[in-house]
Amino acid sequence: MEEIELPKLEKDQKSYAGIPEAVFVDDVEQFMKESGNEDSVEKVLKNFDEQHSKYRFMEYNMVSRRRRLRQQIPDLTKNLEMIKRLREQTEDQETQFLLSEQVFVKTVMPPTQTVCLWLGANVMLEYPLDEAEELLRQNKKSAEVNLRCLEHDQEFLRDQITTTEVNMARVHNYDVKKRQAKKALGEDKS
Repeated sequence: MEEIELPKLEKDQKSYAGIPEAVFVDDVEQFMKESGNEDSVEKVLKNFDEQHSKYRFMEYNMVSRRRRLRQQIPDLTKNLEMIKRLREQTEDQETQFLLSEQVFVKTVMPPTQTVCLWLGANVMLEYPLDEAEELLRQNKKSAEVNLRCLEHDQEFLRDQITTTEVNMARVHNYDVKKRQAKKALGEDKS
């Protein structure tokens, strides 16, 4: 299989789908002061949780798109093979067509120079074999590039999910330590 080249990303862009980058919170105390939420850890955690939910939603959509593309590529390959067979056919050929689920019908197929392709939205068009092959090759190449871009974005998204989860854990731990320190100060005064 040939190597598929990904399109170039713009300067500041790190994903093809425009996924926002999660900022790693290195210094939680400084972050809490900057964000103006020194006393409201719950608000910060809620924002991180919201961001985490959005990333999970994006991940779910990407997984379904990836599954669809992984199914589409072999279908396109089979269609290209069938066009090759039709091109090589010189005499009538007996075959079976799927009429409905579990029901096949025998037929004789004469040599042909055209083929009908489903374009989607219940639209089918008849193409000469050369045009159909070109269209299918373009669709296959496009699907392969889209799959690679999607895989790149999934890796980036996994990193953003991990960063957000780490941020949530760090803010939570900061809150626990802060409460323990307040509790210790309260006991020392007594």
